[in-house]
Amino acid sequence: MSINLFDLTGKIALITGATHGLGMAMAKGLANAGATIVVTGNSSQTKLDAAVANYKADGSNVFGYLFDVTDEDAVKKNVRAIEKEVGVIDILVNNAGIIKRTPLVDMEVADFEQVVKVDLVSPFIMSKYVVKGMIERRAGKIINICSMMSELGRNSVGAYAAAKGGLKMLTQNMATEWAKFNIQTNGIGPGYFATSQTEPIRVDGNPFNDFIIGRTPAGVWGDPDDLQGAAIFLASKASNFVNGQIVYVDGGILATIGKPANED
Repeated sequence: MSINLFDLTGKIALITGATHGLGMAMAKGLANAGATIVVTGNSSQTKLDAAVANYKADGSNVFGYLFDVTDEDAVKKNVRAIEKEVGVIDILVNNAGIIKRTPLVDMEVADFEQVVKVDLVSPFIMSKYVVKGMIERRAGKIINICSMMSELGRNSVGAYAAAKGGLKMLTQNMATEWAKFNIQTNGIGPGYFATSQTEPIRVDGNPFNDFIIGRTPAGVWGDPDDLQGAAIFLASKASNFVNGQIVYVDGGILATIGKPANED
């Protein structure tokens, strides 16, 4: 009898911040692999409802919950509600995140702390409460959405890089503590993707667009759907002996030092 290592039928996946963008792309990938998905949002019920409708239009079995992933009491309450109303959480994708592009010398401490709280502290809070059930069942998958900034620095994103670098190490420490319970904790590090947020700068002649095209060996921006394979792999039986790793989906950026501007 053949076994589909990537089949997620019967699994419940919770994806934070999945009302749009890369989070939505990964959530749809998990749904296409058979998972029931639970997506969270924080901005408004209207936006969350619109996202749920979008998922349903694609045939996904989806549930939406509105809460702040940095609020420990709200996380505790909603994780309990999800486990009661939807079922036990087999897969957790810590995707919610923010970025503030401000040079460190000009950045307010409160803004730095907010970025760290959303991008680093919230994955800890979410994992702390979801993993309890995984430990009891001795099975589970946790995927932290890291970044190339987990490895590299860039002007004006110091707070984001600090948080994502910390998330890489948090991923490794989660794996260290929870692997003995048959829980795999890994990360995905996206490169530069063609989303609605990057659309204004993805035009020929824009200096940043030209920089990304030139810096990426693949020579293109990523398609959000390119993240689905990595998400399915890390959420499925196919990754049962993969732990504490960051899978960079970046078109090869981290593999190279780059090239001179005048080199083809």
